[in-house]
Amino acid sequence: MRILVTGGAGFIGSHLAEAYLAAGHDVAVVDNLATGRRSNVPREAKLYEVDLHARELERIFKEFAPEVVNHHAAQASVKVGNADPVHDLEVNGGGTARLIQLAVANGVRKVIYASSGGTVYGEPESLPVTEEHAIAPRSNYGTSKYVGELYVQLAARTAGIEYTVFRYGNAYGPRQDPHGEAGVIAIFTGLMLNGDQCTIDGDGEQKKDYIYVGDIASANVAALTAGNGLVANIGTGDGITVNHIYRTLSEAIGNTVEPRFGPPRPGDVRNFWLDCSRAKAALGWAPAVTFEDGVARTVASYR
Repeated sequence: MRILVTGGAGFIGSHLAEAYLAAGHDVAVVDNLATGRRSNVPREAKLYEVDLHARELERIFKEFAPEVVNHHAAQASVKVGNADPVHDLEVNGGGTARLIQLAVANGVRKVIYASSGGTVYGEPESLPVTEEHAIAPRSNYGTSKYVGELYVQLAARTAGIEYTVFRYGNAYGPRQDPHGEAGVIAIFTGLMLNGDQCTIDGDGEQKKDYIYVGDIASANVAALTAGNGLVANIGTGDGITVNHIYRTLSEAIGNTVEPRFGPPRPGDVRNFWLDCSRAKAALGWAPAVTFEDGVARTVASYR
């Protein structure tokens, strides 16, 4: 089938494009390259260097005629979202609304939407967090990603388009930016390989759900033929501390530099991990890569 991947030059999106191509599908990528890289896009995929708000996007829909749209293009920084909530909403809310409008107008069968399990729920009332948990984001980014979910579901109710919404845990793996403000595994890997000291926020005992990008890709492949009307968490179901991440990376890299400990990040949720039983039941999906193996693959890619 023909699949249009927005944000396909980015970290997660490029892995999805690869997985779809490997499964025998035709893939086109829409990415304005604000944070994505042309080198991330597989050679077999056609790249349209276009912003979601550009008028040219309408022509792309008519030219490529996608059957499925996988929407991963986003303003993905909590820090940027808090500094400029209007821009955050324009990209994540308005950009999604326009994409959905074009999908409906051009006969797209299904939209797969990337949301955020780590931000839409807010402070967990209980662990692991299920999809029935209250939606109570603590950031503009989490709010705008949930707005995108609402636009997708509105199109399903009013235009009959199929959808799957995924709420991801903390993704990690090859191609994640080691110089960004998010992605502790990528950041620590880059610092350790350069022999530099890492800073751990707070005491390092905060726990999050870290999911290898290849397992995210396999969920998105499964959603091509299953999971219609599904809103599902995608994670491992376990929490891993930052201190454990540091030790695992140090062992994989041979790092001997001790970390420094800084203040906790303001507004950060201390502990969260996701209940992923809904995705397993609906898609027959489960994460296949252990944390240690995922770290080894990530380190090898950065080397």
